[in-house]
Amino acid sequence: MATRQFNLVTDSWIKVIRAADYRSEEVSLQTLFQQSSDYLRLAGETQSQDLAIMRLLLAILHTVYSRFDATGEPYEWLTIDLESLQVAEAVEQDDYEPDDLFETWDALHQLGHFSAIVIEYLARYQDRFDFFGERPFYQATQSEYDVLVPEKKKVATGSGTVAIRQINRTISESGNSPALFAPRSDAGKDTLGMAELVRWVITYQNYTGVTDKTKIVAQENFSNDSGWLYRLSPVFAVGDTLFDTLLLNLILVQNEDAPYAVERPVWERPNAQRYVQDRERQLQPDNLAALYTSWSRVLFLQWGDDRLENIFSAGVPPFSADNAFLEPMTTWRWIKKEQVYRPHRKAMTSVSKAMWRNFGEYVDLHDDSKRRQPGVVTWLQTLKARKSLPGETQITLATVALISDGNATSQAPAAEVADVMRVNADVLFDSMGAQYWPKRIEDAIESTDTVAKFYWIFVSTIAKLRNISGSTFAAAEQEKFYQDLTIPFDNWLRTLSINDDRDAKIGQWNAQVKKIVLSRAKGFMTSATPRDMAGLTDENGNETNIFIAYRQLLGRVSEQLGDRKGEVK
Repeated sequence: MATRQFNLVTDSWIKVIRAADYRSEEVSLQTLFQQSSDYLRLAGETQSQDLAIMRLLLAILHTVYSRFDATGEPYEWLTIDLESLQVAEAVEQDDYEPDDLFETWDALHQLGHFSAIVIEYLARYQDRFDFFGERPFYQATQSEYDVLVPEKKKVATGSGTVAIRQINRTISESGNSPALFAPRSDAGKDTLGMAELVRWVITYQNYTGVTDKTKIVAQENFSNDSGWLYRLSPVFAVGDTLFDTLLLNLILVQNEDAPYAVERPVWERPNAQRYVQDRERQLQPDNLAALYTSWSRVLFLQWGDDRLENIFSAGVPPFSADNAFLEPMTTWRWIKKEQVYRPHRKAMTSVSKAMWRNFGEYVDLHDDSKRRQPGVVTWLQTLKARKSLPGETQITLATVALISDGNATSQAPAAEVADVMRVNADVLFDSMGAQYWPKRIEDAIESTDTVAKFYWIFVSTIAKLRNISGSTFAAAEQEKFYQDLTIPFDNWLRTLSINDDRDAKIGQWNAQVKKIVLSRAKGFMTSATPRDMAGLTDENGNETNIFIAYRQLLGRVSEQLGDRKGEVK
């Protein structure tokens, strides 16, 4: 059998969109980092796959630029082993200069591309990015796998495998649940080209689910992890080009007062066995490169003469998400009973909820709500405060979430949602005061939510008049109301400026809300049935019909947004 070869550094596997002609192509790691400003964005099979790969790219950049400046010189306060390009000695906190890292970010921003040191690093570790080789990328060798798993799960037994159709998240089919509407025929579900296989292996380590039950042998019992990214409600910054996006999310300093943390991605570990042994301690990573390249599974890919025959998979002990503030790309929720923060995780019940409706989860409102600002937003705020980002910069925050089916025994992907929110940096990071823009925006959204409740009451009344299920009908109509608001809100939000009259701008939004809700209500009025107009009288003699319901809605909305005459604040 010929020796198989596929190296992520030199072989093309990352799907991108070219800025010049909007065509997609596959590129290698080397090409991507040399030409990142020529690409608009990643363009894999799914946006959650793109996010997993973006974090791999960031792990490389964090590793390199935490050791070397933009010219390729090691920081003066670091001792670098020139053979391994790794940190050779512990860094004294008094010697550590976070400003050097900020200067590196500024220099890259000015250059408009990544520097040659990234390519030099990839060349040094090229053997670690070989998908086959002695240290197969993101995998274990057969001997390593057999040492880590129980006797009855060793490769020779053929037990503990997952199919390509299971790791391919456009299908996500396990042996117990056929994917009826898969984008491939049954015959093609277990067939992938090398480039796509690499993309899905990386994605599977981040979004795994728990349909596979094999686990490594560990001293303490543990439940299989669903994948770290699967446990988040992600948020990240988006720029005009792929270079801009990577740079905006390149968080070289999370806390200027914290000690220097050596970035250590998984490929710099001695071998898969040592990595898994360290993971048995279930400690949260202390550096972003380790976090972004953390495994949920030990994988061994068994190849035949002409195809991939089996994928063996064994769970690795997970680390806790409690107060895992190293993670910058998530929103947070406060668990009052346990007095801890945990990452939000989207559920099917919120799949249609637009990003803007959760505005307060993405920015510090300076209130007592216990909401915590995502780390990537804090990073952008720091860049703006240091004048690395101009105040007039349009910040685009994006979310991509793969949502599970809610079944605790499988956590199979059921939906993918993606959204963006655009806002001026000066507005998002307004200074404190009574006119603090983020708080005024959040107040406007809360007022909009109140109007949505009034509309729900109105539609529920119509449902009652028509003798149909009120709550289901009203919820569906309320969602349509929110959908009608999404584009106007996005347009309103991105046109806000630091010099605006806050009351006038809030008044403009309130006028939009009122116009839209009354337009939807009038739709019911123009199609009113005789039953709607005749109405009902309850046991207390209270009369209800569509005209009364409309007048009540108008009164409530006007009181919430303005005076009784309909003048909007």
